[in-house]
Amino acid sequence: MEIILTQDVAHLGYKDDIVTVKNGYANNYLIPQGMAVMATAGAKKMLAETLKQRAFKAEKIKQEAEAVAAKLNGLTVRIAAKAGASGKIFGSVNAIQIADALKEQHQIEVDRKKIMIVGDVIKEIGTHTANINLHREVKAEITLDVYAE
Repeated sequence: MEIILTQDVAHLGYKDDIVTVKNGYANNYLIPQGMAVMATAGAKKMLAETLKQRAFKAEKIKQEAEAVAAKLNGLTVRIAAKAGASGKIFGSVNAIQIADALKEQHQIEVDRKKIMIVGDVIKEIGTHTANINLHREVKAEITLDVYAE
């Protein structure tokens, strides 16, 4: 079934993408949650008109995202975590802590939902990497230096 996404859906697509998914996934999850609408002929025409009007704004947003990505690429963020003698962290480092550390150390505000930790979770002291999806075409990579408190 073809659907039009009304918001970004992880591992599926971005807002206003037309994607093909299984009927059950669309009818039982995406459409009732408001994440998508059926891709009828009328909906596709409306989407085309909306995209045409939004093209100018999108270019400006992309340029702003590229400017932030230039600041972020290669940046090192230090994060303190409680850890045992073996170097294992009590709990884990998550995207909220990374976003707070970015704001505090480098005065760069990033939405926590856009931060993807490479390897899923950080449970040990050391150097790790995280990717930040600022825009559908603009991504940045930062280095995380996790140390014991």
